[in-house]
Amino acid sequence: MTDPHQQLQDALDALDAAFAPRTELPVSVGGCTCCYGREALEALAGPVHRIPDNLIPCVAHEVPSHWDDFPGLYRKLTPRIVRLLIADQLLHKSVASQFLAARWREWTATERTALENVWQAWWRSFLHSHPGTGDVTRVIETLATITGTLAPWLAIWARTRTRAADLHLGDALDRWLIEDELADLHFGFYNEVHATPELLPWLLSLEDGRIDAAQLMGIERIAYS
Repeated sequence: MTDPHQQLQDALDALDAAFAPRTELPVSVGGCTCCYGREALEALAGPVHRIPDNLIPCVAHEVPSHWDDFPGLYRKLTPRIVRLLIADQLLHKSVASQFLAARWREWTATERTALENVWQAWWRSFLHSHPGTGDVTRVIETLATITGTLAPWLAIWARTRTRAADLHLGDALDRWLIEDELADLHFGFYNEVHATPELLPWLLSLEDGRIDAAQLMGIERIAYS
């Protein structure tokens, strides 16, 4: 079986290839001239590999109304945005909501498949290392928000019987049980995903021993109160 970290690298390389026809073509980019000068807009209009590093996070987080064609610009920059996201250099929930605003589900089949493969590979890779690059709650929030569901990500987590995966689970519960956040947990910058209805039954269904006794008591108190 291919190493999960290598699978992620392969998926990122495939993402680059899938978006290459779009990223190398110059396009017209219009945006808020109060926030972005002529040089910045010209750079964003050119080939993606020539865009200065400092501009990518700006676009990744900027509200869609700043751009004349936000979906087109976000689509063009997707490979670079995704790499920064996985490297924990962007605000996860903001970027997840931005992908929804860019309507990524309406992109070409090749582009959608490449992105879906990256999401899968990222999660599998993350669950095989602890500590990981970033926080587990932010990673799963990103994936659930982008795809609109927790189900596939929880299924992978349940099947991944590594020490790293269980340590990440403990870390997540440390966060979600603070002030009973798990009782009404939402994901996404705009709370697009209500996580509790999927997450709570899943936690209760896990095999004995995967959740610390004290944490399990907290989960059961929330579930049965």
